[in-house]
Amino acid sequence: MPTLPNQEEKVTLDTFLRGLWEENPVFVMLLGMCPVLAVTNSVRNALAMGLATTFVLLASGTLVSLLRKLIPKQVRIAAYIVIIATFVTIVDYTIQAISLDLYNALGAFIQLIVVNCIILGRAEAYASKQRLGATLVNGLGMGIGFTFALLCLGAVRELLGNGTLLGLQVFSDQFQPWVVMILPPGGFFVLGAWLLLFAWLRQRRERRLLEQQGASVHGR
Repeated sequence: MPTLPNQEEKVTLDTFLRGLWEENPVFVMLLGMCPVLAVTNSVRNALAMGLATTFVLLASGTLVSLLRKLIPKQVRIAAYIVIIATFVTIVDYTIQAISLDLYNALGAFIQLIVVNCIILGRAEAYASKQRLGATLVNGLGMGIGFTFALLCLGAVRELLGNGTLLGLQVFSDQFQPWVVMILPPGGFFVLGAWLLLFAWLRQRRERRLLEQQGASVHGR
């Protein structure tokens, strides 16, 4: 389980990298599974959802951090939800103005960012306890980590399901698309494969650290 700071921490490179690897919202903490499985049938949808979530994460974290000493503890969750909903509304109308096709493809999952565990969790566990600098750096890392995870799923599903990447044809006309990949079951298959890969990489890293520690002990 990731460790959450109880005191204000200094901004370091680890503050940013934590969300990419050790506390990746999808591959480690398994948060935000609804959009991860629902909108990753293409790279475009995955990128749009990742950027939208990152914006809301940064904007809401900024406001929560700035107001952390002014919001009464009794109403902090309600206040956080109002703040998050405000920025989700901004994102919702922005995407609708930019591209109706993209807006329709993402469907209700833009509005559902309001109840995304990543956003509310970072507001309660991190932004409400940290200064603005640390909140922004950590939020950016978490947002990029979430976007990276969505792109990992979206790239595989679009490539195998349509033979394209960002709408550009990758395989020849003879390629037979795996239709299941752009359907809901395909999201579970690809997510499971990525989780296995990241679990193997994590175990491999831990074994190397144990071997290095053992070698250093015997060297003494």
